[in-house]
Amino acid sequence: MIVITDTIAIPEDEIEERFIRAPGPGGQRVNKVETAVQLRFDAQRSSSLPPQVFARLRRLAGRRMTRDGVIVIAANRHRSQERNRQDARARLVELIRAATVTPKRRRPTRPSLASRRVRLEAKKRRGALKKTRGRVDRPD
Repeated sequence: MIVITDTIAIPEDEIEERFIRAPGPGGQRVNKVETAVQLRFDAQRSSSLPPQVFARLRRLAGRRMTRDGVIVIAANRHRSQERNRQDARARLVELIRAATVTPKRRRPTRPSLASRRVRLEAKKRRGALKKTRGRVDRPD
């Protein structure tokens, strides 16, 4: 079980990991060892995610989530397979934790009477200043 929060935990069998060859320099063993990890998690069919968390997760994941609701995370920062595997899992946990946070609702407010008066006074002053500018008549 991968523990996300106190109430959410993902079973290991819902996560699929494939090991692929990592791009970039690697030395003598570059074409032999598959160190990069591609982690897949079917969030849409997961029984451990509440619907509201999944909805926020869909927005947060962006391109990392397919149309079918599968999150795909590729990890190839490290040279060892195990560290890439830990990195991919940590990134998945971080993404789901971010989706569990309920955003604060915005409460619409109105400007106060005093702030409206200050704004209008500033506009009047600015308008008066601009009115004094203009063409200068040359005496002939």
